[in-house]
This record gives sequence, C-alpha cells and structure tokens, in this order.
Amino acid sequence: MAVMALFLLVAGSAAVAGLARRTPVPAPLLLVAAGLAASYIPGLPDYTLDPHIVLPLVLPPLLHTAALDSSYLDLRANVRPVALLSVGYVLFATLVVGYAAYLLVPDLPLTSALVLGAVVAPPDAVAATAIARRLGLPHRITTILQGESLVNDATAITAYKVAVAAAVGAGATWSDGIKEFALASLGGIGIGVVLMVPLHWLRVRLRESALLENTLSLLVPFVAYAAAEQVGASGVLAVVVVGLYLGHRSWQVDFETRLQEDAVWKVISFLLESAVFALIGLQLPVVVRGLGAYGAGPALAYAAVVFVVVVGARFVWVFPATFLPRLLSARIRAREPEVNWTAPVIVGWAGMRGVVSLAIAFSVPATVQGGGPFPGRDLVLFLTFTTVLGTLVVQGLTLPALIRALRLPGRDAQAETLAEAEAQNEASRAAEERLAELLRDERNALPGPLSDRLRTVMERRRNSVWERLGAVNEVTGESADETYRRLAREMIDTERRVFVRLRDARRIDDEMLRTLLRRLDLEEATAYREGAS
Repeated sequence: MAVMALFLLVAGSAAVAGLARRTPVPAPLLLVAAGLAASYIPGLPDYTLDPHIVLPLVLPPLLHTAALDSSYLDLRANVRPVALLSVGYVLFATLVVGYAAYLLVPDLPLTSALVLGAVVAPPDAVAATAIARRLGLPHRITTILQGESLVNDATAITAYKVAVAAAVGAGATWSDGIKEFALASLGGIGIGVVLMVPLHWLRVRLRESALLENTLSLLVPFVAYAAAEQVGASGVLAVVVVGLYLGHRSWQVDFETRLQEDAVWKVISFLLESAVFALIGLQLPVVVRGLGAYGAGPALAYAAVVFVVVVGARFVWVFPATFLPRLLSARIRAREPEVNWTAPVIVGWAGMRGVVSLAIAFSVPATVQGGGPFPGRDLVLFLTFTTVLGTLVVQGLTLPALIRALRLPGRDAQAETLAEAEAQNEASRAAEERLAELLRDERNALPGPLSDRLRTVMERRRNSVWERLGAVNEVTGESADETYRRLAREMIDTERRVFVRLRDARRIDDEMLRTLLRRLDLEEATAYREGAS
C-alpha cells in the first residue's frame, strides 16, 4: 500500500506539473490546488508529511540542484543583500511573528509562539525564481532571491531548535542560542569547505567513467548533509557550499558527465519539487483533524492575522535593508547599481513559504519535559499550513501581475547577445591559433577536408556533414577519425578555458557560461559519436 501511495504521489504530481506548462498558472500553485482537491477523494491514503524523510532525503537534493545552477561569483557580489535576507530577515521574522502570535492567541506561551515564528520565517523562493526567470526580471533580483532560498533554511532550522529547546523546558538561554547558531553556521560552512575539494578531486579523477561520476554526484548532497548533521552543524549550509563549489568547477569534469548530470538532476528536481508542492495541499485533512480544542472560526481568524504579519514583516525589513546601507556607505553607492522602490517591492512580495516550513512544523515534539503535551502544537501546525497556503496562493498568483504592472527593466537581451558573440569570437580566435599550432606538427597531419571542417565548426559553431577519410597517420598510428576527434577536443578545451577566464573576469556571467559550455559539450558528444560509428 505504501508503494502504491508513493507511486500515486509521484505520478500524479508529475502529470499536474506537466499540465501546468500548458497553462499560465505557475506549476507550484497548480500542484498545491491539485493536492487540496485530492485530499477530499474518498479512500485516498493519508500523506502525512514526515520531517524525518523531507529534511534529510528531500531537502539536500533540492538544495544541491539549486546550488549547482547558482553563480558563486554573483552570490559573492551580492553577499550583503543575501545575508540580510537569509539571516537578518529570518531572525527578525521569527521574533515579530512569534511575539504577534503570543499577543494574539490566549494562553499560547511565548516559547511556543517563537517556535511558530521560526517555522514560518524562511521563504521558499522556488516558485518566485521560476516566475522571475519566466518574466525576465533583472538578473540581480533573481540572484538575491536564489541566494536567500539557499541559506535561509539553515537560519530558520537553527532558530527553531533554540525555540523548541526553550519550549520543552531544556533550559535554553540566549547564550545557548548564540552558541547553537555559531556551531550550525560556522560548522556547516566548515564541513562544506572540508568536503568540497576532495569531492571535486574525486570527480575529476573519475572523468573516464561518466556513470561513476554521476553516481558520486547523486551521493554528494546526502553525504554533505549527513556529515554536518552528525556533528550538530547545519547540513543545509554544508550542501550549499559543496554545491556552489562543484558548480563553479563543473567545467573541469568530462563533457559526458556534464550532459548526464544536467539531465539527471533536472529529472530529480522536477519530481521532488512536484511531489513536495502536491504534499502541501494533501496535508489539509491531517492539519484539520489535529486542530483539537481550537475552533475553526477562531483558528481561521488567527491564521488571517498571522498571514498579514508575515507579509508585512517582510516589507518592514526589506525596505530599510535595501536603502539604509546605501545611505550610510558611499562605497556601497559607488559599487552597486542604483535601485528604486520597485525592486524591494518585488523582493518583499516574493516571500512565499513552502514545504520546509511544513516539515519543520511536523517535527515539533508532541510532549515537553515531564510528559505534558507541547503547548499549542496543533495550532502551530495549522497556522503554518495556512501561512504556506496563503502566501503561495495570494502572492504566487499576483506576483506575475505585479511584475508586469511595475514595468521593471528586463534583462538586456541585446547586450547579452553582444557579450556572448564577443566571448565566442575570442574563444574561436584562440582555438584557431591552437589549431594552426597543432597542424604544424606532423603528428597531427589531417586530410584537407577534415582540417577545413575543424575550421568551419570553430568559426560557425554548427554541425556540418563532412566526409570522413580513413587514412592512418604514419607518425602516431591514429586513424584520421581518431586524430580528428583529438584535435576537435583540443580546440573545444581551448574555448572552454577562454569562456571560464571570461567568466572569472566577470565579462560574462555563469548562466551564459553554462549556455556556451553546453553548446561545446553537445558538439564534443557529436564528434565522439560520429568517430565511433
């Protein structure tokens, strides 16, 4: 029965996500709606969200995929706004929402209210960044939202642990909380730094076997998460650090590995994201049944107030965090692009909550020290569910319209195309010089048509059909096809190095680098297949 329930969840969520691509509704919202509708189907299995599965088994691969697709250089350039959102805002929201719930709900202890604040504090930017990319938001806003979503879960989970320790009577103090936060953050980053270099070294050494490399790639997020959690550090930060490093260095692994890895992680990310958003909707029966002594009317009133506080607190934080540093520092004003009120409005409205908040809420212990029930646990779970649902529906549905209404300047397609053309021209020029150098060596002698084909591929980056001659090189013993493949790889490797150098010099960004590298990967794969056939 459990296997069938899992199959129904994965297959159903994948089908709904596929359907969403044919509608203007973002996939996360349609998946949540489908989950809500499915929760009323008689005989459907209960899909209780198990934090022991979501946190160690679902969160690491999603974070790893996001980190691989993120830009280390862009995040480093925007470290201040990312840190203010992923750390400062999460702690601010924990306190504001927690204290508001304490004042709002009769007999709810402050410690339990702070648990609620920590649970609903971290936004899940998966839906927001998907919408941002589709509508062509400025690159910097997308980078900030991505960076926030990579780190904020670690802050929220740490704040949650401290609040729960106080709520169950474990004697947590402010100093304990600071120590816990320091251990989680510095320890998680440290574990990631320790693991990232040997893991990358191993990936490079396995470059002759793409299957082994991708098997290692699948294990990496779980290894990093488990290693950090084992010593009480943040598994989230460990996964993010390792993922950013491996993504930054991905050009050093074999082309076949990159092509397979990209396809594998896209499938995994698609299935997991689809399943977790569907799970949000499927939690309705579980949450309503557990509401306990709280009546439906008062609970819904509490939910509405908490939702308003969650949304309002983000704007209260985002606007000062955007403009105060610029007012106080001439260096920031000179280094960062000018911003107006529209950018913080978008960032503030893009604070949708997701499955991590629900997973943390379900992990709230049922009892405190002494055996008594955890005060307000059922209400915490209900308010978390309504906050997640409310932000996804209200903010998720209106974010595209808000972006269009504000008329933010989109990405400059002409400038990006010009930068790509300049990068390709410089790389092709370097490859042409390398080819001329190689062809002067008699060991690399090629028939004229094949050397012409190399130049054509280099100059135009397009696939052409050329006759392959089977002559054998008298110096190396290689066939013409073998020499052709070797020289093609030399040229492509030269172009790769140029693209990476341009990326490191910030003349092109990581997204453009991935586009250019994928083009080379496909060409190298084509050359390999043609030669092997």
